[in-house]
Amino acid sequence: MNLSGCGTALVTPFAQDGSLDEPALRAHVQWQIESGVSLLIPCGTTGEASTLTEQEWLRVIEITIEAAAGRVPIFAGCTHNATAQAVANAKKLAKLTGLTGILTANPYYNRPGQEGQYQHFRAIAEAVDLPILLYNIPGRTATNLLPETVLRLAELKNIVGIKESSGVMGQITELLAQAPADFKVFAGDDALALPVIALGGVGLVSVASNAIPGPMSQMIAAALTGTQEAWATARQLNARYFALMQAHFIEPSPSPIKTSLALLGRGSENLRLPMVPVTDATRTKLRTLLTSLGLLP
Repeated sequence: MNLSGCGTALVTPFAQDGSLDEPALRAHVQWQIESGVSLLIPCGTTGEASTLTEQEWLRVIEITIEAAAGRVPIFAGCTHNATAQAVANAKKLAKLTGLTGILTANPYYNRPGQEGQYQHFRAIAEAVDLPILLYNIPGRTATNLLPETVLRLAELKNIVGIKESSGVMGQITELLAQAPADFKVFAGDDALALPVIALGGVGLVSVASNAIPGPMSQMIAAALTGTQEAWATARQLNARYFALMQAHFIEPSPSPIKTSLALLGRGSENLRLPMVPVTDATRTKLRTLLTSLGLLP
C-alpha cells in the first residue's frame, strides 16, 4: 500500500431536498482521481459525517469504493465518542470489500485524557484487521492526542499513521522526529502541508483539493520529489493557491469549500443543519479568488 501524496477529505453532496446526491458523489470521486489525487477520505469532517444516518454513512463509503474502482486507497471516516459504538462501526466497515482502511478521530465531547484516548484507539485497532489512520483534530474534538500517546499506538500492528490537524508545528515536529520510519504522518491542514513534508511527512489530507485537485496534487508530488527544483515548484504552487486554501476556513468548514465547488459548477452549496451556507461577503471573496486564479471567467 503506497500511502502518500495528496488525499482529499471528500465533501458529501446533497440534493436540494437534503438527500444524498449519489450521481454527484460518483462524479466528484471520478474527477478527483482523474486530477491526480492519491487518497480519498469519505465521511470525515469535511464530509459532514456527524449529520449522516448510519445508512447514509455506509452508502457514501460504498459509492466511493465503487467509483474509485481500486485506483486509489480509501480510508473511511469512523469516529464516535463512545468506544463501544466506534468499535461496532469499525466492524461494519471491515465487511466492505474494497475499503483500504479507516480514519478515526479523537473521541469528542467526553474530553478523555491521554490514557483514555490510548485505550479508545487500541480497542478499535484490536477489533478489526483494517489499517487505521489516527486523526488528531483538537479544534473539533476538544481533545489533543500528544506525540507520546501516538508513539504508543504506533506499536499496534494495524495503526499505520496519523492525519495531524492540531496545527501545532512543535508537536508535529516532535512526532516526526520520533515516529517509526514506516509510520505515516499526513498534514491535516492545507497551509501546513509543505512544512510537514519538509520534516518527514508523507503528504496531505486536503480540503482545498475538493475544488483544485490538480494543483494540490502537483504541489504535494513536487514536495515529495525532494529536489531543489521540485521544491521550488511546490513553493510556487503553495504561494499561488495559499489565499484560496485559507479562505476555505473563513467560516466553518465545509461551507466555504462547497461554495467554491458550486461557483466552479462542480457541486451545490446544499448543507445539513447546523451547517449553513456562507455569507454573501465570503461568497464574493471566494468568487474573487477563483477569478484571480483563472478558474472563473
